[in-house]
Amino acid sequence: MGGAMALTLGALAYPSMLGLNTVSSSPTRVIANTQWGPLTESDRDFVVKVRAAGLWEYPVGQIGLQKGTSKGVLEASKHLIDGHAALDTTCRKIAPMLNITLPNIASPQQEGFVTQLKADSGKQFDTDFANILRMTHGSIFNTVAKIRSTTKNSLVRALADQANDTVLDHITVMEKTGLVDFDQTLFQQTTPPKLPDSAVTPPPPPAGQPEVVLTPPPNATSTPVNIDGLTGAGGGSGGAAPAPSPTAP
Repeated sequence: MGGAMALTLGALAYPSMLGLNTVSSSPTRVIANTQWGPLTESDRDFVVKVRAAGLWEYPVGQIGLQKGTSKGVLEASKHLIDGHAALDTTCRKIAPMLNITLPNIASPQQEGFVTQLKADSGKQFDTDFANILRMTHGSIFNTVAKIRSTTKNSLVRALADQANDTVLDHITVMEKTGLVDFDQTLFQQTTPPKLPDSAVTPPPPPAGQPEVVLTPPPNATSTPVNIDGLTGAGGGSGGAAPAPSPTAP
């Protein structure tokens, strides 16, 4: 299990660069000025990472409903589907407003993890499910906090608020399964492997490919961000927006 946990953590611990060409290694570099405030490299990466997280955790939730053998895992699976469907709706709303290209599939490592869980069964599935997801959510939780405390973009800030609530909820339900090995999980969480960019970056969608939509469950309790009324540094509304103005490198 340790190898799979390390693999998945790497996919979340190292930010992917997708949506705009990267010409700087500085995450605080402003890449666009928008009516909702400046957009930095780290802001863009965060939106992409939230989308990519849903692209593998949502199907893992579906797998959990089919293969989970405990009430805790079944309940956690429902939370994954519910929470990531709502986060995905928010990502798909704000991405075109900020001129960010979203992936349609997760990174190779994340996709590989889904494949592994499909091969798991019984108690092993429950244990891998709880530990890997507790570790990855614990890792991204710190990223959410950093973005929330530093971004000057009101759309990204709203997504961070929603992600904070969702990730904390998912951490909690994983712990409630009673299957989390905290020593191993926290070790993996704090010592991420160094993986090549090609392994941890979700590929951009082919031109013209329809956008993948994570459909909310019929009994959804999580809600996307209400974009209406959000304002940025320039005082603009959250309605239809002109394309962001790129900032020269």
